[in-house]
Amino acid sequence: MARFDRYVLSQLFVLFGFFSLVLVSVYWINRAVILFDRLIADGHPASLFLEFTALSLPNVIRMVLPMSAFAASVYVTNRLASEGELVVMQATGYSPWRLARPVVIFGLIVGTFMMVLTQYLVPTSLEQIRFRENEISGSLSSRLLREGEFMNPTKGVTFYIREITPEGVLKDVFLSDRRNEGRTTTYSSVEGFLVNKPTGPKLVMVNGATHTLNEDTRKLTKTNFTDFSCNISSLIDGPGSFYKRLDQHPTIELLFATKLVSKRTSQTEGRILEEAHSRFNQPLLCMVAALIGFSTLLVGGFSRFGVGRQIIGAILLLVMVKLVESIVTDPIRADAQLWPLVYAQSVFGFGAVFIMLYFAARPRRLNRSQNLVEEPE
Repeated sequence: MARFDRYVLSQLFVLFGFFSLVLVSVYWINRAVILFDRLIADGHPASLFLEFTALSLPNVIRMVLPMSAFAASVYVTNRLASEGELVVMQATGYSPWRLARPVVIFGLIVGTFMMVLTQYLVPTSLEQIRFRENEISGSLSSRLLREGEFMNPTKGVTFYIREITPEGVLKDVFLSDRRNEGRTTTYSSVEGFLVNKPTGPKLVMVNGATHTLNEDTRKLTKTNFTDFSCNISSLIDGPGSFYKRLDQHPTIELLFATKLVSKRTSQTEGRILEEAHSRFNQPLLCMVAALIGFSTLLVGGFSRFGVGRQIIGAILLLVMVKLVESIVTDPIRADAQLWPLVYAQSVFGFGAVFIMLYFAARPRRLNRSQNLVEEPE
C-alpha cells in the first residue's frame, strides 16, 4: 500500500474512532438513563443495569457507524484540501479515482465490522436482552403475590390476594382492569394459582365470577366461571416479550425459513426479507457514506470561502439516500418478490459517487459547461 494511502487511512481511523466514541456515548447515555430509572425503581441491583447497558451497545454501535464514517471522511478530506495535500497529490498525477482508494479501503473495513454486527453481535445481544427481560418479568410476577395488599402494577389495574398457602394456592383473588376506556372488568375467585408457560406466567383463578361494567350504557354483566386464566405479564409495565422479534432472529432463519418466521411473528414475508437483506445492505451504506463525504468535497474543488456548501450538499445526498429507503419500504413489505429494492439506496449512493468522481476527474469539461451557461448574459 502506498504511503499516501496509509497516511489517509490513519487519519480516517483516528477521526472515525473519535466520532464513534462521541456518538455512542450520546446514544448510550440517553438509553442508560431510561433503563436505570426502570430497573433501579423496581429494586434490581446495579449489576443488572450494567449487564443491560452492555448488551445494548452492539445495536447502538450499529446505528452510529455510518454517521461516524461520513463525519470522518468529511473532516479528513476537508483538512487534506485546506492544507494543500490534495493539490500536491493531484499535481503528481493522482486522479480522483486514485485519491478515493484509501476511502474505499476505509469503507470496506468499516463495512466488514458492520457485517459482523448485523449478522451476529446485534441479533445475539437482542436475543439475550429478551431472555433476561423474560426472567425479570417472571420475578416481577412473583413479587405481585403479596398477601393482604392492594397493588397497582400498572395504570388502571388493581390486584389483591388475601392469603397464600404454603402449597402456593392463592386465596380470595381480586383483579380489577380499567385499562379499556368506558369499560371496567372485575375478576374475583375463591382460589387461584400461578402457572409458568412458555408465553409467560399465567394466573389461573378457580370458582369465581367476572363483572363487566359498560360506563356508557351503565349496564353490568356478570359471568360465573369454573376456571379462568390470564397472562400476568401483561399486568406489569415493561417492554419484555416472550416471542422473538425479527431483529432477534438469525439471518439464515429469516432467509430460508421465511414462512415459519412469518407465522411466529405475524409479519409479512416481505417485511422478513427486508430485515434479512438490510443486514447485508447496511455494510454497503457505510462505504456509501464515506465515499459521499469524500467525493462531494473533492468535486467542489478549492474555495477560499470554505467548504460549507459542499458539506451541506453531502448531507443532502445522505438525506436523499434515506429518502430512497422510505420510498421502497412499503412496496417491499407488500410484495416479497421485490426484496432486491432493499439495495436501491446503496445503488443510488454509489451512482451519485461515480458521477461526482467522474466530473472531478474532468474539471475542464465542467468549467466549459459553466462558461456556456454564462455566455448569453
